[in-house]
Amino acid sequence: MRTTPALIVGGGPAGASAAITLARAGAPHLLVERSRETGDAICGGFLSWRTLESLARLGVAAEMLGTARITQTRIIAGDRVVEASLPRPALGVSRRMLDTVLLAQAVAAGAAVERGVTVRSLSSTTATLDDGASLASDTLFLASGKHDVRGMARPAEARGDDPVLGLRVRIAAAPGLTRLINDAVELHLFDRGYVGINLQEDGSANVCMAVHRSAMLAAGSPAALLDALARDHPRLGDRLAYRAGTEPIDAIANVPYGWRALRGDPGVFRLGDQAGVIPSLAGEGMGIAIASGIRSANAFLAGGAAAAPRFQADLARATRRPITLAGLVRDAAERPRVALAALPLLSHIPGLIETIASLTRIGHAPLDHSPR
Repeated sequence: MRTTPALIVGGGPAGASAAITLARAGAPHLLVERSRETGDAICGGFLSWRTLESLARLGVAAEMLGTARITQTRIIAGDRVVEASLPRPALGVSRRMLDTVLLAQAVAAGAAVERGVTVRSLSSTTATLDDGASLASDTLFLASGKHDVRGMARPAEARGDDPVLGLRVRIAAAPGLTRLINDAVELHLFDRGYVGINLQEDGSANVCMAVHRSAMLAAGSPAALLDALARDHPRLGDRLAYRAGTEPIDAIANVPYGWRALRGDPGVFRLGDQAGVIPSLAGEGMGIAIASGIRSANAFLAGGAAAAPRFQADLARATRRPITLAGLVRDAAERPRVALAALPLLSHIPGLIETIASLTRIGHAPLDHSPR
């Protein structure tokens, strides 16, 4: 049986942020990541101004992630469009780019990283790997994203009676598509779901969708759903018309939006989506992931494995407002009549969209800074 003082399961933004923080402090650890090569992920693509501040603390400047600046939001429901400036510029970045830069930063800081290692199950702080071997640790940082690991899975009831599926498709760069989207993050609303679109560092469009299972079943397949949405929603159809038709559609089932880990066990730090799942329309999933990685590592450096329960409770409090507010907005967005009634309100109250955007960010906290 192999052992390590601290085991990080997952090499996405949460796990990499924890690894960078631990490596900088010289704390022994091991990060294991199931993928051998970095690819795109189904979530992410938008980094808020608050997230860029967290990344700067890790030594990752915005310029390292491309130049796809986002300065406004555009909400589209039926034939109504509402636009507003973001409180501060954000960035459109593919997960391939973000994860590559963060893991490279971790390795440069001295992090121990092993790729192609799949954790099949967890028992307390001991991992059973795909090959049957065990990897024991005193402290576990669970950063497996939206994918649950047996033994540490989030509760099934968090998914609800009509669970949400996440879909993602990448549309290659095209001048016409760039003119349509420009420097905005778009939110297209429809019955029982929504589509978010923004440009990424290479000019491609990241198209992410959250849709209830009932709507997917009614359409028949992800491709059929996209075709139906393009037909029924002309402005969305204008964007989807740039699909070649051969792009892969990534999918993940049973996303427990709104769930939070309210308490924790000694030695187990839950990070990112394993700590709380904010509706993707808020664009703060990466922010929570990165902040939780930094804060968990700093809590561990200050108090060891015993600091995990307090960290988890503090993170649950920090994410309560953004996750709750994003859930209320999501509930309204998925109901066409409510959404159509709300859009005039958003357009006639100056600053309302900007205020909602600010309130759905995770705030600053002392653990954003390493202990001295």
